[in-house]
Amino acid sequence: MSVQPAMPKCWRIESKPHKFCPGCGHGLVLKAIGQAIDELGIQDKVVFGCDIGCSLLSWDFFNCDTIQTHHGRTTPVVTGIKRANPDVIAIAYMGDGGGYAIGSQHLVNASSRNERITAILVNNTQYGMTGGQMAPTTMPGQKTETSPYGRDPEKTGYPTQGPEMVAAITPEGAYVARGTVANIKQLKGYIKKALENQIAGNGFSFVEALSTCPTNWRTNAEETWNFVEKEMTKYFKVGEVKVPGPREKEGQ
Repeated sequence: MSVQPAMPKCWRIESKPHKFCPGCGHGLVLKAIGQAIDELGIQDKVVFGCDIGCSLLSWDFFNCDTIQTHHGRTTPVVTGIKRANPDVIAIAYMGDGGGYAIGSQHLVNASSRNERITAILVNNTQYGMTGGQMAPTTMPGQKTETSPYGRDPEKTGYPTQGPEMVAAITPEGAYVARGTVANIKQLKGYIKKALENQIAGNGFSFVEALSTCPTNWRTNAEETWNFVEKEMTKYFKVGEVKVPGPREKEGQ
């Protein structure tokens, strides 16, 4: 008798197994999101927005209201939904390209405005869907389709430190963290806190998830896990970066 792993109750069973490549970390991040939604009992209030890129394959993941946006525009679309209906729990789901490249201006401005949404960004250090080109998160020395000799920071700069940037420009009330698919329990906890922060109306909530892409990394199982668990965390530090403090009263 085989034991079937329990799926989050808010997942749409008809769309499983999912469409991501074998070994891709998106499924794990989405499982953590699903578990957080289940534990908070907010399935009927969630509006889930996803970006173009690998993240677009999450469009039918949940039995929740879902919208798939233009590339890099998930944050403003979800912001608009939240402003039009403040009672919804708005989630913007994107990759590092959608958040730190084409969508970076939206992430910066949503952060500085302290929009009451939750943004979840998957960092796999390259552009996954288009063939593995260098991305804002590509590590120094990392080889990609467009950096075949390894990324040279002197020529192309250093990887984007997204959570640290968001923490620096958000007002009080924001929640910012970086988790990893190598520790799903911790990642789920960060996502749950980010959703709770939105529910409390405190401010912008942002979680970066370090993820895997063995297809474009060209790595076996051992090499894949070593890279996400040991190499990526040398540069991208896992943990909570900003936790909401006391909010100022109006007029102060």
